[in-house]
Amino acid sequence: MKVTISDVARLAGVSTATVSHTINSTRYVSEDTKEKVYQAIRQLGYTPDASARSFRTGKKKTIGFIVPDISNKFFGTIIESAENTLSAEGYHLIIANTKENMDREETNLRLLTAGLVDGLLIASTMDDFGRLDSLIPAGFPVVLVDRTFGSQKYASVSVSNFQSIYRSVCRLAGQGKRRVGVIGGLPRLSTTLERIAAYRAAVADCGLPQDEDLIVYGDSMEDSAPPCLDRLLDRGCDAILVCQGLMASVTIAYLRGKGIQPRQDLELVSFVDYDTRAYEFYYNQVDRIVQPVEELGNIAGEQILLRVEQPDAPVVDRVLTSVYYPCGKGGA
Repeated sequence: MKVTISDVARLAGVSTATVSHTINSTRYVSEDTKEKVYQAIRQLGYTPDASARSFRTGKKKTIGFIVPDISNKFFGTIIESAENTLSAEGYHLIIANTKENMDREETNLRLLTAGLVDGLLIASTMDDFGRLDSLIPAGFPVVLVDRTFGSQKYASVSVSNFQSIYRSVCRLAGQGKRRVGVIGGLPRLSTTLERIAAYRAAVADCGLPQDEDLIVYGDSMEDSAPPCLDRLLDRGCDAILVCQGLMASVTIAYLRGKGIQPRQDLELVSFVDYDTRAYEFYYNQVDRIVQPVEELGNIAGEQILLRVEQPDAPVVDRVLTSVYYPCGKGGA
């Protein structure tokens, strides 16, 4: 037979209301009484009914996170950091993986906003803000993570890489490189749009050839990097900027397999989207653009908690910045 709150109250010698206040921290309970309640809970093996508690309080103490690729360490790190922030406040995190598919994202949005979670973190793969917005109930707490839209309707936290990319291309031009190629992620994403804009601005300002054939796009997955690299190598690139961490992670190994040595045969700029210690061996071979991924996740967690607890909180757009490290320089 299932243990009830009444059983706990009877064993502890208190009212059911006192047990409820102890568990939910909704009213002052003396330390002595708390200890009696917790001792009864342990002795009986009582598990609070979360569904009943959420019905009474209006909260499920659960946040949803819609991500495009859980196999990508960039998003894995964001998830872990956000979860640490949420769990410290007694919240749980549900993950939904879209695999960069807009229809899967729509399905997950409909499911999670139908009463399963108190709020949503969204790293959207949508190409149309109107489609995303139409799927979110009015007043539902939302924070956009990493990927944003022109509209400022929802709070967001993202990373600007414009200056890092601009500096990296200018440095390559200063080294005498003339055909600097770039590999971007999915063209529809705000992150890709900003990175390609920074590349184009640097190419123009540094007097490099403005050749659109030197701009290629992957699908943000690691297996899309090799064909992109082949196209740029065939077009005579003497330097390549890989604007996405997962694609960058396979680049050096792929180039080595083709007998191409970074720095000796080709200058390379690599995005680093997670623990940079994995790149220590390559610090003297590649330039790196390091993103503050853990901070991104922490702030995302803080912002969604704020939206849940204070629905009328002002909409904010938090923009962090990446750091550019030339070959051989430091990094976190």
